This record gives sequence, C-alpha cells and structure tokens, in this order.
Amino acid sequence: MDNNSTLDLADEAATIDFGAALAKAIVPDLTVYLHGNLGAGKTTLVRGLLQGLGYVGKVKSPTYTLVEPYEMLDSHSAQLNVYHFDLYRFNDEEEWEAAGFRDYFNTSSVCLIEWPEKAAQVLPAPDIEISFNIRETGRTVHVAAYSERGQQCVQHIN
Repeated sequence: MDNNSTLDLADEAATIDFGAALAKAIVPDLTVYLHGNLGAGKTTLVRGLLQGLGYVGKVKSPTYTLVEPYEMLDSHSAQLNVYHFDLYRFNDEEEWEAAGFRDYFNTSSVCLIEWPEKAAQVLPAPDIEISFNIRETGRTVHVAAYSERGQQCVQHIN
C-alpha cells in the first residue's frame, strides 16, 4: 500500500480484516481521522484494529461519551493507549479542554477519531485519514498519510 491508496472492502468481515492489518502497522503517537456517513464502517474498522491488538471485549461507538479508552500492548509488547473518539455529538470547544482530551494525544497513544470535522479547531493534524464511501455492495476506503509516521504505518499495511 502506498501513501495514498483506495481499497474495496466487500463486507463487514473485510472491514474487520483491514482493521486487523492496520493493527499490525500502527505505532504510538499516531492520530487517525475516520471519515464517512453513519453506518459506513468506521466503528467496525476500530473493532478490527482493537481485535488485531488482542482486545476481546465489546467495542462500541462512543457516541455519547465522546471517547472510549483501551489499554493495549503493541506488536512489540509496549504499552499502547488507544483512544476511540466519536465526535458526532461534539459541539463545544470548552468541553474538549475541560475533559482534558488534549492530553490523550501523546507519545504512547493512538487516537482514532470519527467525525473529526466536528472538532477541527481543537484537533491536531492527522497522520492518517481513512475515508469510507458506501457502495451498493460493500464500501470503498481511501487511505492517505500526511506525516512521516503515518507514511511508515501505511506502507506496512499488507
């Protein structure tokens, strides 16, 4: 996969598999934007990524809590904090600061952000953007890397 790729994902299983492949390539200190309409597969991708990292619990969309934290080990058995943000209902910059969300973006975390456009003014720039487009059967996923760290990650997705 190069730094700007498009993939066809036939179904939910293919989306989970893509998330698992991404899990093998992610590194700490990564910000990933997830774009797409409701039901496009963003949370399914996150579920596949977390399962690929060894998480066995239920993965739900943090629509009302805004963020779900997961403490994991990366492929090198190092501590990795994965934060799954769903900003669909986000509408207050002060809430971002008051909740301390800025602190989640650090050198030992991966932040996966659904609906990043809702908080563009407070979010750091993405290392990777993944955009989902629903088709009649399955979906198309466009992956773009914007930083050196993001490019290295995307190049290792098989």
